[in-house]
Amino acid sequence: MDYRNLGTSGLKVSALSYGTGTFGGQGPLFSAWGRSGVDDARRLIDICLEAGVNLFDTADVYSNGASEEILGAAIKGRRDQVLISTKTGLPMGDGPLDAGSSRHRLVNAVEAALRRLGTDYIDLLQLHAFDAFTPIEEVLSTLDMLVRAGKLRYVGVSNFSGWHLMKSLALADRHGWPRYGAHQVYYSLIGRDYEWELMPLGLDQGVGALVWSPLGWGRLTGRIRRGEKLPDTSRLHETAQFGPPVDEQRLYAVVDALDAVAAETGRTVPQIAIAWLLTRPTVSSVIIGARNEAQLRDNLGAVGWSLTSDQIARLDQASAAMPSYPYYPYRTQDGFRRLNPPAV
Repeated sequence: MDYRNLGTSGLKVSALSYGTGTFGGQGPLFSAWGRSGVDDARRLIDICLEAGVNLFDTADVYSNGASEEILGAAIKGRRDQVLISTKTGLPMGDGPLDAGSSRHRLVNAVEAALRRLGTDYIDLLQLHAFDAFTPIEEVLSTLDMLVRAGKLRYVGVSNFSGWHLMKSLALADRHGWPRYGAHQVYYSLIGRDYEWELMPLGLDQGVGALVWSPLGWGRLTGRIRRGEKLPDTSRLHETAQFGPPVDEQRLYAVVDALDAVAAETGRTVPQIAIAWLLTRPTVSSVIIGARNEAQLRDNLGAVGWSLTSDQIARLDQASAAMPSYPYYPYRTQDGFRRLNPPAV
């Protein structure tokens, strides 16, 4: 396993981390993702630890807290071997205090997560979404208080826009509050929007990417092919409405390229898709998920070998998409490119 710094922090995280959205299985989305209980979770974590994975990601909203509870039970007795990343901010109920990043919500959410996880500190807390109703100063000063209290070690965000993140970093620098060192983002061969603004920001500001859904919301598993019916066992039948959209023709072009590289390397399509992400700037760790041991072992096979520069270039070409304004001039026009070299 390769280990990388989380952004420009000193925290070393495994290139592959494990996402526990499959733990618990409550609700229409998470029940389709997986239903792992404590015994299954413990076995999957055993496999991860054997492979060198040290970062395990969850969230309070995953199965209404059940994912955190199961993760905490599954790592009991070996807390010092793992890094726990969890997220908060999305609604956990219908009440006015059940969502967001206010001081009241953050303090209560952290205390609740600590109880569910069975630990007295969280290695990385990420805000699951930007809260436009709470002043950024209130959010950052509260996180500073929680870090000083020893309840949090690092802080980050997820699903922020460029200006959300940059304003937060500027205020953190101004007041001496903890900087966000991680941004958990959607990034895949069929979802490269991260590269347009957030990747250059991450490079400039030292914010590492933790990549969620590296297989394009289950579309890059190797089971979806041009002209073929979606397999009956695909979870996309139940979850497609919750995930990022995709252009089908672009998807098929990417799958064709993945198939070709898989044939050359003897690797699986998911392994190729994940290995490509590990070559990208700012990526600190790619979060893999699995409902069973076979899926997990296959995903773990994405490390320990390398794509050739030609294979990377072919995957780049197959997955390329024209960015929106104001980003496309910087990719297509010589004057803009001369002043602003691309991040990738």
